[in-house]
Amino acid sequence: MIQRLAVIGDPVGHSLSPQIHMTWIDAQKRNASYESIRVPKGEADRALQDFARKEFRGLNVTLPHKEAILETVSDRSPAVEAIGAANTLTRNPDGSWRADNTDAPGLMCALERVGVSSVDGKTVLVLGAGGAARAALYALDGGGADLIVLNRTVEKAGMVIEACCDRDHRFGPLEDIDRHAAKADFIVNTTSAGHAGEHFVLPDGNGRLFFEMSYGAPGKAQIAHAKAQGWEVEDGLGMLVCQAAESFRIWFDCDLPDIEMALEACRETLKLHE
Repeated sequence: MIQRLAVIGDPVGHSLSPQIHMTWIDAQKRNASYESIRVPKGEADRALQDFARKEFRGLNVTLPHKEAILETVSDRSPAVEAIGAANTLTRNPDGSWRADNTDAPGLMCALERVGVSSVDGKTVLVLGAGGAARAALYALDGGGADLIVLNRTVEKAGMVIEACCDRDHRFGPLEDIDRHAAKADFIVNTTSAGHAGEHFVLPDGNGRLFFEMSYGAPGKAQIAHAKAQGWEVEDGLGMLVCQAAESFRIWFDCDLPDIEMALEACRETLKLHE
């Protein structure tokens, strides 16, 4: 029987997940399919029941369901509990769903791709304290990094650290970016500032890493500025593929699939839409 997989969200038509997973499914000649399915806000519970009846093997979850889905799913990984969101669901034999969050290992995998094999003892400046930041903080704290979290609402930065980290870390306002960026080993930008064409002004990078979680058009302004300031820049497409690879590994109980192959396919697709 074919193993059915999908990504659910609203909107979801723009998602690269079907291309990523079908690249691996085809390469490995698996009897499986992957599609994108729109599930409107507030309808995730009903949809999950329907997907279970149709014997879907697994689901990726994107906005607006990554947090709301937790009201329905009681079988949760420790990462889901700490981050407060799920992006991967696997159907259990009894028809219930297991929730995982692959964003945290996805970030660590993406960092390793660009030469950061360990974050232990490194000072990492994290910009933003929203949903994307939660997974980043969980991963980096678990890896032993010393974190500085800057956010427009300073109190929120402190709350996110308390929720997602086992250790205490520094936090403050985004206005302090210049002072902290000068001393950080690398920067992770989790904000959505690029969606409005904005970017943070950075000091000289001197070859240090600026990891921009956005990719495509939303990341262009910040990436261009960071490059001009001498930072080594990586966009979020690698993390997207890496977290998808972790989902694939969970569903098929296998080694991680070929990340570079799927990443190359995604970059070609984005070029066609430039």
